[in-house]
Amino acid sequence: MKNVGGTSKYIAFVDECGDQSLDKIDNDFPIFVLCTLVIERKVYAEQIIPAMGRFKLKYWTHEGVNLHSRDIRKAYGPYGFLKDVSLRGQFMPELSSLMQTLPYRVFICAIRKHAHKERYGVNATNPYELALEYTMERICHFLHHKNESALPFVAEARGKNEDESLERVFYRILSNGTSQMAGERFKKLDCPLVFRRKYDNIAGIQLADLCAHPCARHILKPTQANQAYDIVKEKLYKEDGVLGWKVFP
Repeated sequence: MKNVGGTSKYIAFVDECGDQSLDKIDNDFPIFVLCTLVIERKVYAEQIIPAMGRFKLKYWTHEGVNLHSRDIRKAYGPYGFLKDVSLRGQFMPELSSLMQTLPYRVFICAIRKHAHKERYGVNATNPYELALEYTMERICHFLHHKNESALPFVAEARGKNEDESLERVFYRILSNGTSQMAGERFKKLDCPLVFRRKYDNIAGIQLADLCAHPCARHILKPTQANQAYDIVKEKLYKEDGVLGWKVFP
């Protein structure tokens, strides 16, 4: 596999919401959601990174703060000021506006863990692996539609063992394909995978994090008002009848 370096037209950023365990399932959050954003490299450099930096500098003295959905919701750490109702009322609409105006495409795959385990029992595929397969099928369609083959992936690091496991699955898909898509289609792609920690302050991963939780909340409570999901929904990939949204089973 070639190293696409800084030459690819697009970059993909990956984050997740929920855990992948099928042994101990949290009944309050019984799903695993994989969120992948695909962004034009030029747009990322010239629009997204500067816009997110400007947003941060409006509220902090530096841009090193991570935009993390859980901390924002709980007003935790650097978001302690959001306990002030008036400041929260200013911050949240501005964050929503940022997510709405920035140009990116979203691919969401969610696994309902109880239903998945009940259907397949001990043969149930790991939710992260399954979500990645569904995602890569849609990414392959996207690249084919755009007549592109190079797409580097930047995923949030979760730990040495977890990252190595994901890396094996990722390259296995690129070599062998999935049950629904032949390996020959994936072998034409050049998709290096790298992992980055939160403290690396990668704007694309933070944006993926901000998109993941609203989608998870919509899946769990589809009738509940969800402004952030309404924004993300408009960013979902949709071409030739293929939608960047998959909930299984």
